Amino acid sequence: MVCIADINHKNCIKEILNNGVYDKNPRPKYKDGTPAYTKFITHYTETYDISKNEFPIITLRKISVESAIKEILWIYQDQTSDLSILKNKYNIHWWDDWESKKFPGTIGVRYGETVRKYNLINKLLDRIKNDPYGRRHIISLWQENDFSESDGLNPCAFQTLFSVRDNFLDLMLIQRSSDLLVAASINCIQYVALQMMISKSCGLVPGKFTRVVNNLHIYDRHFEAANILLNRENGNQPILKLNTDKTDFYDFTINDFELLNYNYSSPQLKFELGI
Repeated sequence: MVCIADINHKNCIKEILNNGVYDKNPRPKYKDGTPAYTKFITHYTETYDISKNEFPIITLRKISVESAIKEILWIYQDQTSDLSILKNKYNIHWWDDWESKKFPGTIGVRYGETVRKYNLINKLLDRIKNDPYGRRHIISLWQENDFSESDGLNPCAFQTLFSVRDNFLDLMLIQRSSDLLVAASINCIQYVALQMMISKSCGLVPGKFTRVVNNLHIYDRHFEAANILLNRENGNQPILKLNTDKTDFYDFTINDFELLNYNYSSPQLKFELGI
């Protein structure tokens, strides 16, 4: 089975490079102070059926699947924005450039801190278990009061909507913004991992995963890498499994996940980030 994510990834690259719009007065800058311009498209949607082993993992370059899942554990299990936990427990450093000035050592009242503050995971699990066909199984990280309370990057992947369909749990992820080459694949697979964890906790099976992006973009200094990816061969479909008998959401660890058939193209590409 050909990797579906590779096909989608290439189609997105082509659409952005050929038909995308250049932004104006961008907020991010490269480390040398140059404005980090992007070319973008809007209202992008993609769907995978996890029950049919359609996983959103590209093979066109290596994706740090393990680190992606660890970040989701930091947000939804540890429920903190403390960077020392992210670094010391999970050995992840990619949030360092977004450290809060008001609350040093954290990324502000964002992501995991918002999950903890509003008890979002426990409320979600309770609703799915006790009213599975309800239409209010939503986690929203977009909390204006939190943004006024501290500085920090407003969440990109900010809303998840869960739906029970027979014995399946479907997930829709909504993103205000997505850096296609650097972060899109990471966000996809980490939220599928979250879908798998919540499904297991509620006695359900992961079903459809849909991602909706308001602004999907490629940075101007990534155009060369984009063309390299376009010229790479599509790989075979990788499979992610949650291999455990555990059913408590807070008991799952990175060791419970198994990635099968993951063969990726090389050499790895490097990307200069817009901060």
